[in-house]
Amino acid sequence: MKTFLLYVVTAIAEIVGCYFPYRWLKEDGSPWLLIPGAFALALFAWLLTLHASAAGRVYAAYGGVYIFVAIMWLWIVERIRPTTWDLAGVAIALAGMSVIAFQPRG
Repeated sequence: MKTFLLYVVTAIAEIVGCYFPYRWLKEDGSPWLLIPGAFALALFAWLLTLHASAAGRVYAAYGGVYIFVAIMWLWIVERIRPTTWDLAGVAIALAGMSVIAFQPRG
């Protein structure tokens, strides 16, 4: 559970880091949005170093959690209800993430 929560926090940092520049560029937001965006992306990079596994495995497993968090962002922040297809994709991605992240170590 600790690993999964760390992935979730990592994904939130990445999404926030990309969302602020998106708002600046696409929604005519203030250039000041780039400052918290840069901070969030730096936090994202640092959080990735906290995972115990090899970098490639961390990135692969993280991708599944990122998909889950991105769909939750769609629902909570953008107020767009996920479709059944979105949720099916999340389930498949989380299954793949679980296989990679929670494999037996030896």
